[in-house]
Amino acid sequence: MPPPVALVGTTASGKSALALWLARHRDDIELVSVDSMQVYRGMDIGTAKPTRAEQAEVRHHGIDLVDPWEEFTLADFQRAIRRAIADIESRGRRPLLVGGTGLYLRAVVDDLELPGRFPEVADELAAEPDTEVLHRRLAELDPVAADRMEPGNRRRVLRALEVTVGAGRPFSEFGPGLEEYPDTRFVLVGVRLPREVVDQRIDRRYDAQMEAGFLAEVDRLVSDSRGWSRSAAQALGYKELAGHLAGRCTLDEAVDEARRRTRRFARRQERWFRRDPRITWLDASDDPAVLTEPLVEIWDRV
Repeated sequence: MPPPVALVGTTASGKSALALWLARHRDDIELVSVDSMQVYRGMDIGTAKPTRAEQAEVRHHGIDLVDPWEEFTLADFQRAIRRAIADIESRGRRPLLVGGTGLYLRAVVDDLELPGRFPEVADELAAEPDTEVLHRRLAELDPVAADRMEPGNRRRVLRALEVTVGAGRPFSEFGPGLEEYPDTRFVLVGVRLPREVVDQRIDRRYDAQMEAGFLAEVDRLVSDSRGWSRSAAQALGYKELAGHLAGRCTLDEAVDEARRRTRRFARRQERWFRRDPRITWLDASDDPAVLTEPLVEIWDRV
């Protein structure tokens, strides 16, 4: 059986459109989302989730798995995607993974050993209200992990510290070690655009999302009495628009901050994927649509 392929890249690089194009031209493909936020039902516009029409045309996996108020861990994701891949291959079809959540991808393609939970440590750490203080502590104990997350991403900082303190070993060392890139049966292909082009595409996407009703989507979520899980509340754009709805900033300020945060996220994704020597890169100067032919060549060859 041909190996599964993972198509990766930064946010707004056009990888999802390329994956959908390939699935339309090869009838054995089913798409598997590797996105930590597309798992949440009702978070559609801001996560650039495939439309209902696209999902009806090509079978998708890894989306709409839980409600936004439910916690969904990396281990939960790993189990769900393993099941999806096994199901696809059991039916003689071929998985095409697509996404930019680097750690989630590694959990699947490298079968990472995921650390356990340490609730007493977690409770003690959560008592510190200043997330940047926690991030500085993480930087002292596990600088590799600290470098891979925003100082203000409380959920990720707390989890990394919980494991580092509770397990007595750096969070970044779990699995084969994130600095190691072992052999894998997955074929990794990357979509790469110049940074300034990615920035422009991020801006255009936010414009389109706002026109499509992104603010109303966030309003529905924050109005739900069941609330948001810690994970869902960190989603790009959602956090900033929720701040506007709470009266903490104007709409323009919220969108501008979302753009800035998303650009920073794209830089971190770029650094993350650049370290992986197993990725075959497809480069475009502007429009990722020019990459359809080399993508087909890789798909048919492996």
